[in-house]
Amino acid sequence: MARSLRIQYPGACYHVTCRGNERKEIFLDDQDHKDFLEKLSLSLDIYNVSLLVYVCMPNHFHLLLTTPEGNLSEFMRYFNISYTSNFNRRHRRVGHLYQGRYKAFLIDADNYLLEVSRYIHLNPMRIKALAKKSIEEKWETLLRHKASSLWGYFSLRKRNDLVNYETVLEYMGGDNPKGRRSYRQFVQWGIEQELENPLDLGKGSGVVGEDDFIQWIKEKYLNKKTSQREQPALRELRRESKPEELIGHFAQLLGKNHKEICQRGKKTLERAMLMELLYRFCELTQPEIGKLVGGINYSAVSQARRRLQIRMEREPKLKKRFDKLNDQFLQMSRIKI
Repeated sequence: MARSLRIQYPGACYHVTCRGNERKEIFLDDQDHKDFLEKLSLSLDIYNVSLLVYVCMPNHFHLLLTTPEGNLSEFMRYFNISYTSNFNRRHRRVGHLYQGRYKAFLIDADNYLLEVSRYIHLNPMRIKALAKKSIEEKWETLLRHKASSLWGYFSLRKRNDLVNYETVLEYMGGDNPKGRRSYRQFVQWGIEQELENPLDLGKGSGVVGEDDFIQWIKEKYLNKKTSQREQPALRELRRESKPEELIGHFAQLLGKNHKEICQRGKKTLERAMLMELLYRFCELTQPEIGKLVGGINYSAVSQARRRLQIRMEREPKLKKRFDKLNDQFLQMSRIKI
């Protein structure tokens, strides 16, 4: 069976889900949930993706995302590998964690963002054990479900920094007391009604939207003689930052020259930072990055970037230093991510 087409463009909105291999659990304890959110937060930061809604169930998860840079595939590949590696290491297992690749529906935000957000938030009550329970009991189940962004839509004190609440609440009048009350009522009303799954609209096409939105997608992204891989526009958006200029700016900020930073045989922290910046802003492959930083192979680049990410997770001062360099680079190069 052919894979469904991945439609990617800057500003696109998606519902994404992954299910455990053989429907097995992908969260075994509270630490798994904590690790999941930490890996998700890091991935959101690296790929400039905005998280609107999330819910974690024992054997699957749901995300509602927007991608300012049209890079869902890159984001999900990195995130899923990160969490799988962490899960396997903690629980001393090997092999695939998920059942195939992730599933994604492109969402017509103006018409279906609210409905999809509610569908995700109502997921914890869609279990057999609650089928005959009262509306009040189902509501209490939702409120007790910790692995969800729902509470942050009602209470500022319950918010998670990795979630962008404003985008959804704009459709309810804004991120203010009235808007938050309206969203709460909107979700509660969904418990009382036998609502259809909005994602059913996307079966077959992968697009949840009105006819005019679907037609726009077809005309702009699907009616091409070239294949998706041959369409250069999306990947080229971030190539505006020339690698040579980035390297020059980076060396200037550190007060070193290119040769000092990239000298072979030295596993310098600065070189790892440079590789991470090249990967983030220039959309280069890891073999291309390796050639620019001393002729190392793609495996060495991958390992160096991974070591840097782990160190930044564990060392707040190092992350602060990198973030400062990142901000300085943005100011000098005037690149918007």
